[in-house]
Amino acid sequence: METLLEIFRQKVSESIEKAFAGTACGQADVAPCLQEEFGHYQCNSPLRLSKILQVPPRAIAEKIVDQLDRSLYSKVEIAGPGFINFTFSPEFLSKQLQAALFDERLGAFSGKKERVLVEFSSPNVAKELHVGHIRSTIIGDSLARLFEFLGHDVLRLNHIGDWGTQFGMLIAYMQETGKKPTDLESLMEWYRAAKVRFDADPEFKKRAQKEVVRLQAGEPAILALWKEICDVSRKGFQEIYDLLGVRITERGESFYNPYLPQIVEELTQKGLIQISEGAKCLFLDGFQIPLMVQKTDGGYNYDTTDLAAIRYRIFVDKADRIIVITDNGQAPHFHMIFAAAEKAGWLDSTKTRVDHVGFGLVLGPDGKKFKTRSGTTEKLIDLLLEAVTRARTLLLERLPDAPASEIDHLAHALGIGAIKYADLSCHRTKDYTFSYDRMLKFEGNTATFLLYAYVRINGIKRKTHANMEEILVQARIALHHPSEIALGLHLRRFGEVLELMARDLLPNRLTDYLYALAEKFNLFFRDCRVEGSPEEKPRLVLCELTARILRQGLEILGLQVVNRM
Repeated sequence: METLLEIFRQKVSESIEKAFAGTACGQADVAPCLQEEFGHYQCNSPLRLSKILQVPPRAIAEKIVDQLDRSLYSKVEIAGPGFINFTFSPEFLSKQLQAALFDERLGAFSGKKERVLVEFSSPNVAKELHVGHIRSTIIGDSLARLFEFLGHDVLRLNHIGDWGTQFGMLIAYMQETGKKPTDLESLMEWYRAAKVRFDADPEFKKRAQKEVVRLQAGEPAILALWKEICDVSRKGFQEIYDLLGVRITERGESFYNPYLPQIVEELTQKGLIQISEGAKCLFLDGFQIPLMVQKTDGGYNYDTTDLAAIRYRIFVDKADRIIVITDNGQAPHFHMIFAAAEKAGWLDSTKTRVDHVGFGLVLGPDGKKFKTRSGTTEKLIDLLLEAVTRARTLLLERLPDAPASEIDHLAHALGIGAIKYADLSCHRTKDYTFSYDRMLKFEGNTATFLLYAYVRINGIKRKTHANMEEILVQARIALHHPSEIALGLHLRRFGEVLELMARDLLPNRLTDYLYALAEKFNLFFRDCRVEGSPEEKPRLVLCELTARILRQGLEILGLQVVNRM
């Protein structure tokens, strides 16, 4: 189903074509009105066409208006130097909403199905996920959910750090001590101990480096130790992903190891490699430093692996769109990788779109990088469980008689949802301050407020004791009151917001939309009686559409809706 904005653009474009036949006018320049009292949408084409046609913009606007299908609008007004403001008729909006109600994507338009690859989370083996991983994991999951909802073929990738020098250190330490890893916490302690030895003991460092060579050579005994380390880490990661409700497919750095020599060979054959201080490098226009694709000792690094990864994703995964989600600090690296892929002839921007999705820091109350009271980095598992605990306390106050199993379910949904929503509602490129108190408030732009709005809508439907299945078959949405119209217009813009989120990869576009939706519904409920009114059935249908869009929006953000709070 086409979005309302696209339908409007097509209709106005047709009117322009009729008014100025034979002139290359292009598509209409349209956008939502910033202030609804002036109209629902605005056309700015007369200002652009004035330069082409050498006619005053107001005269152009008048000709466009003369060719309009006026049945769609209750009001059309030329304003200022030549802007045209449009207000849709309640009848047209009502029909649009009725169609969206039974559309599988609720009025959103997916377009051509694409292969979308989303790389997110990406922790390092032998290290616990900490607060720094929360943004990549939550943002990545939300973007993957968005493209899945829009009908695309989505590959969720976890590019874990499971290869390199740190494994030589760990393997040498395991051989020396005879220890076997049992859990991620002990593995981290070993890593810290091995790192101390590596930095202070030349003999240990030499042994560790030899183990890296043996690992890269694929010696079975060394691979078995490496696999044990990875399995323990994977189990720890999965605990977090299960708690967050995140699905992700692991494809770590080790996956690309067999392709690294081919990468260097291909770049060499294409004449792109230059030797710099003994290392094989790829110099790129616009960047001060080169990509080092092979070190002086013949080894490979992150640059080589990431080049192999993007080549694989283009030619083997056949991705139409590649989205890599890391902190802002890694943006220059990935821009170099993308530029290198273009220079090598792998990446054709007309066929494959690549995006680095950067994000800011999570800050503590002091405005500095979030830490525990002891000054260490906060473990992500502790952060999540604390949110669930605090949510449980709030729920016990509001639902003292609820069964323990229900409280546990609600606490998990509310606690985890609050953390996700607080993160996603901030512009992802900015830092934000972490606060349990703020994210669990029942007022303002919070998960709690939106979940409560969803519960309230369902409560209204239950209170009428109506058979919703019958009503959805029999009744039709009919907008009359200004609050109904405002709510209806906002509901029909759901698809437009998803298009913007897919274009800009900014989840806060959706959180802002859902918050406004909840507020508009509250105004509708204040102004328009549902239960027992002559308009009960049409308004119940409007309530149903509101609930569906609110639920779907929250699910795209990764939140689990609840039936009561």
